[in-house]
Amino acid sequence: MPDSVSARLPALIPLVLAVSLAQPALAQSSCASDGQKRPVALVERFINADCATCWTDPAAAPARRGAVALDWVLPGSRGEDAPLSAVATRDALNRLEVLGKAPPAASLNLNTPVQGQKGTLRVAHGLPVSGYIGASIAFKGMADRDAGQPWSAWLALVEALPVGTEGSPVSRNLVRNLVQVSWDGRGQLSKQEQIQFTETRSMDVPAGTNTGRLRVIGWVQDARGRIVTAAQSRCVGK
Repeated sequence: MPDSVSARLPALIPLVLAVSLAQPALAQSSCASDGQKRPVALVERFINADCATCWTDPAAAPARRGAVALDWVLPGSRGEDAPLSAVATRDALNRLEVLGKAPPAASLNLNTPVQGQKGTLRVAHGLPVSGYIGASIAFKGMADRDAGQPWSAWLALVEALPVGTEGSPVSRNLVRNLVQVSWDGRGQLSKQEQIQFTETRSMDVPAGTNTGRLRVIGWVQDARGRIVTAAQSRCVGK
């Protein structure tokens, strides 16, 4: 990173968060999960960047009614020469590792139900500023017998692409950035034994992203890896 940019980041990041997550001003958009139906399942489509035809494969699995899809592009063996390298992210490899799956040579589809819709989850994001965007995830829910073990919250910054984008047979939520945080549950339970956490971050927006199509999708996994709740943002007020 150039020294001039590095020097500006400490001052820039608070500004990004303040502008992005403050109460929206007139003529701006409010982008949050408020009032949105909770997804009943997470459909994750993984594509190896080496696979030139996977993006346009007519067999691509659409998200069923009530589910939300995430599209991950894995770095390929050909590096920057891979056909889909421009949108590949190492976050996809990290996600597969957590799921206990090996990277596919071509593509892999996973469908994970949201179990129980425990707790309240809110995700939100603001407006892009100088290549960054402020985003947040907040969860509150009742603890169970696994509450003393690590839970994790995931917040994916995605670019919502309609059917037909670059020949895709399905609409996609292309993962552009990811925040993953762990909560160990030690000494933070209220008298009602509730799990609560909030994470606010400034997320990098990769070059080439259509910022008008950005949204966030978040979910919480318990100590057993089960998805206990999920949410997605929607921008209103444009």
